[in-house]
Amino acid sequence: MMSEELLLASASLLVPLLGLTILAAAVLKGWQGWLALKERELERRLSPANTESGTSEGMQRIEIADLKERIRKLEAIASGVDL
Repeated sequence: MMSEELLLASASLLVPLLGLTILAAAVLKGWQGWLALKERELERRLSPANTESGTSEGMQRIEIADLKERIRKLEAIASGVDL
């Protein structure tokens, strides 16, 4: 009798936890996909074919480095790492 109650109690705790874990994994996967999409958009926008003629090559490299650092920070936030 006691083991049935224990089994029922543990199952009632594990099922919602499993559902929450699956939901969190799906949301994280979607977030990472969104970040990858934005990174591709930025790379395409900053490619040499799409840059303005007035912007120097050095400034372009600085902008790209800045954007990559922002993406790294967003990915760290998405994975739960404190900066």
